[in-house]
Amino acid sequence: MKRLIVNADDFGLTHGVNAGIIRAFKDGILTSATLMANGDAFDDAVELARANPELGVGCHLAAVGGRPVSAANEINSLVSDDGRLPATLSELMIKIARGKVQIKDIEREFASQVERAIRAGITPTHLDTHKHTHTHPRVMKAVAKVAREFNIKCVRNPFESVFAAAAVGPAARARRKVYLKQCAMSAAIAPRAARFKRMAREHGLIAPDHFRGVRLTGLLDSEAVCNIIRSLSEGVTELMCHPGVYDDALERERTRLKQERERELEALIDPAVRRAIDEWRIKLINYREMAKNHV
Repeated sequence: MKRLIVNADDFGLTHGVNAGIIRAFKDGILTSATLMANGDAFDDAVELARANPELGVGCHLAAVGGRPVSAANEINSLVSDDGRLPATLSELMIKIARGKVQIKDIEREFASQVERAIRAGITPTHLDTHKHTHTHPRVMKAVAKVAREFNIKCVRNPFESVFAAAAVGPAARARRKVYLKQCAMSAAIAPRAARFKRMAREHGLIAPDHFRGVRLTGLLDSEAVCNIIRSLSEGVTELMCHPGVYDDALERERTRLKQERERELEALIDPAVRRAIDEWRIKLINYREMAKNHV
């Protein structure tokens, strides 16, 4: 059977992003979202999640971007002098490579983020990471420890297979250089996939069989989503997406995905996409359902 989790990242980033995620859930094919505990619109996201209990909500753990949930003096090696998390993925990876970040500080911050979500009344369905930092084995180790601490059974498999069928649409064709760059980045981290799977097994974590969306980050449109649906493999696939409503708050955020989020929202609610789901007999699920089916 082909089962599909459609997960929206960045729940809690802005009110517009939250609104887009909920519309994609109510009117489209979205089944899941991951909550940013350090997002400016965290409280709004929690309220919306509690009002829509069938939406699976996990934690989008951030070791990059914004302010931490932990006190800065508790995670000294992770934060900069102004108390903020590393601004970019490259900055974090360089600090890890040079031994300047203690992984226990990443673990502590991730635990604080999960704890904040749980205190707000959310029971996380799964964990993933902002900018896919858990593709790095040391960050994955921190994620696994936090999952065990909070009895969270599922984690994102962040590796898109180099053999996955191309699923481009007009947006990717128009921005071919961006698409090819993201393909190259996906291929560059592919050798870590085997170690990720081994670590997940060792820690008793459940992950989807397949992952889609990295190559098309910021480039998802209706045609691309339909092509992904047609090319799904047997088992469980997660499609990562970033729907949202573009507004002034989003424009001020340090994210490259701005107007692109509205295009993704339109794709997820497009009747043609729903027809493709029905035509190819795809079962839409969330991480909560995946965990139940695994038992």
